Amino acid sequence: MAFRVATFNANSIRARLDQVLGWLARYAPDVLALQETKVQDHEFPAEAFQQAGYYVAFRGQKAHAGVALITREAPEEVSYGLDDGQGEPDEARLIAAKVRGLPIVNTYVPQGREVESPHFAYKLEWLRRLRRYFERHYRPDEPLLWVGDLNVAPLEIDVHDPRGLREHVDFHPLARAALEEVIAWGFVDVFRLHHPDEPGQYTYWDYRVRGAVERNIGWRVDHILATEPLARRSTCAWVDVEARRGERPSDHTFLVAEFALDDL
Repeated sequence: MAFRVATFNANSIRARLDQVLGWLARYAPDVLALQETKVQDHEFPAEAFQQAGYYVAFRGQKAHAGVALITREAPEEVSYGLDDGQGEPDEARLIAAKVRGLPIVNTYVPQGREVESPHFAYKLEWLRRLRRYFERHYRPDEPLLWVGDLNVAPLEIDVHDPRGLREHVDFHPLARAALEEVIAWGFVDVFRLHHPDEPGQYTYWDYRVRGAVERNIGWRVDHILATEPLARRSTCAWVDVEARRGERPSDHTFLVAEFALDDL
């Protein structure tokens, strides 16, 4: 049976709880990684997921960020944050666990705000720290899944206007290079593995752009990446655009991939 994994920036889990529960009931993933839950831990609606038959691990903070793993089987070896002691651990931006023995890292990479701001410099350093995190804890020749809202569109076909957006913090050459350095450690972009040349495949459409979904003015900033031993077991990957058209949607939508893990 396929192992189905999805990632979704909820942009407030309390505002999007019904949508997420409905999506879980419809698609029954083995793992759903959430970002931008925007709740402190005591406010996370864990009971609703448990009643739906899922385990949940999460770490949040007030007003922004927040990550969670919703899993069919109990997660093991759950940890939070960058553990290098070189800066803020940012526990509300990284959660790692094993599910059915498969290591999974879910990240919400800082957005960066403006290129000239310290927030953008922090984003670049955060990605450098993430590369070192993978080097310390994992091996590229063993199965590993990295998912989340990475706040970077890697390729020109991943944005609706590559020339006009070149200086944007989510498409800036420095941000793309920083992400590529992490990917070069040993990851495969699972979506692009199955859709190598397809433009217009996005996971985010800005609320502020009138008719963004209908006109497909979007970005691909949410990603599912796997080390090569796991990537070669991937069978498909797709974006659920319809979820973005629903009632009171997030500005992101669900990205899904499936893997054949029987022989893992």
